[in-house]
Formats: sequence, structure tokens, C-alpha cells
Amino acid sequence: MSARPPGTDRPWTGRTTVLTFAEKRRSGEPIVMVTAYDHPTARLVDAAGVDAVLVGDSLAMAVLGHPNTLSVTMDEMLHHARAVSRGARRALLVGDLPFMSYQADAGDAVRNAGRFLAEAGMDAVKLEGGRAFAATVRAIVRAGIPVQGHVGLRPQSLNALGGFKVQARTAEAARELLEDALALEDAGCFSIVLEGVPERVAGHVTERLRIPTIGIGAGRSTSGQVLVLADILGLQEQVQPRFVKRYASLAEAGRAAVATFRDDVQARRFPAAEHRYDLPDEEWDAYLGAVGDSFPSATLHEA
Repeated sequence: MSARPPGTDRPWTGRTTVLTFAEKRRSGEPIVMVTAYDHPTARLVDAAGVDAVLVGDSLAMAVLGHPNTLSVTMDEMLHHARAVSRGARRALLVGDLPFMSYQADAGDAVRNAGRFLAEAGMDAVKLEGGRAFAATVRAIVRAGIPVQGHVGLRPQSLNALGGFKVQARTAEAARELLEDALALEDAGCFSIVLEGVPERVAGHVTERLRIPTIGIGAGRSTSGQVLVLADILGLQEQVQPRFVKRYASLAEAGRAAVATFRDDVQARRFPAAEHRYDLPDEEWDAYLGAVGDSFPSATLHEA
């Protein structure tokens, strides 16, 4: 018998689904989405009560140390998504289709989207792009895979956009953004991420859509918000976009903790008695009697 795909043992009762997104959109209750890239962070954000966890291609920058998202591979995304699915029990899990996993061919897009569900335990996938990818979205949705769209600032298109720049800052660009969002809704997306766009544009797009919008750098008028966990926790210390709010300073706290550990080791304060295991005297005497002088003697410092 083959092993069950990762994440399939997650209980359905109490889990967030794409229908939950729709219900929150109708009721006006904000949707909370956070990225996670491994088992510990997935457990952390799931226990905090977020609605959705995005295994974002931002792991290229936040975890793997790349300057942008373009270099992360499908295999790397699946590796991290599997870890997340083992850690999250309640939140909706969304896998981010990486660069060139869906752009060239709709068949490839469907197969790669399916891998996120079958191999990594995700509930849905996300892809970037508007009208040009409506047919691709339709193909994935037709295969029974929920799709979250992503328009505005699209990190996978940073070379075409001229860098990480705010989008929809002219009337024409705002109109095109709305057309992209409407096309994705018509193609079957269950929600759309609006990144790096003026607040009033994001609000108007949200009003025109029947599906929820998730904002990142799009102001308060969207149906929900998403942020990168490393930004929330203050693990990224370089200059941050203005839309980022740091809720903790774990990089600073982590450095201090490791430095204290270093000092304790160097001063022989660690491990203390409470951190050590002992051997009963009778067992120690039996050990010494057993080994006798058959082994060369050396101190820890001489080894």
C-alpha cells in the first residue's frame, strides 16, 4: 500500500477552506494570511489562528538567501510545502507556483499545480499574472485545483516591471489592473492577491469583484492581508518596504541568546548540573573494572 500524501491526515472539521474565504468576503470579516516555509513556522502560525498559510516563492529570499524569487525551483517549493503541511492542521494551505512552472505551457501548469496537492498536501495554488494567464487558470481549476491569483506588483516579473515598484499609479494602469482581476475571477480564481498598488485602487477592485482580495502593500480596503513571516517576526533586518509592520525583533533577540550561550560555554557555566545525565556509582565502578588499563588514557583537553 502506498503512503498517503503529506497533509492528507489533517482533519476536515474546523479547517479553513476556499468556501471559508467566500463566506468571510460576504460577511466582511477580514482574512488573515501568513507565509510559512517549514514545520516549526507552520505550527506557529497555525496555532496563532491565521486563516491561510502561503508557502510563498518568497522563500527564495527569506530562507534560501537569493536576491529575488526567480531562482527557486519546483522541487524546492515542494520540499518546503511538505514540511508546512505536516505542521499546519487548521489553516488553508496555498502553494506558490514558482517562476517557469506555469508560464510556458498550460499542461505543465496543471501538472505542477497537481503536484502541490498530491505530493505536498496543499489545498490550493497561487500564480502571478492577469488576463494573459486566464486560460491557464481555467485549465488548473478544471482539474479540480483551487487557484489564487496575484496581480499588481508581481515579483516573478520584476525584470519586466523594472524592479520592485508600486503598480497601477496611472489611470490606464489602474484600469488594466481591474481588467486583470476581473479576468482571473471569470477564469475561476477563488481569491486574488493585490500587491503593491494604491489603496483606493485596491478598494475599487475589491468592490468590483465577487471573490475576496488579499492585500500586501495595498492598504486597508482589501478583504484580507498577507505578510511574510520573517518580516512580522523581525528576522529580516535590511530596509523593509513601507507596507511591512514588524511585530517582533527576533533577529536581535536571537543574536543575544546565541551570544549568551557562547559566553556560558567559554566560561564553563554550561552545561550546569541540571543539564547533565549521571551514572550510578555502582555502574561507574563496574565500568572502570571492565575497561581497566586496556584503553589509553587521555583527558578531554588532550583529545
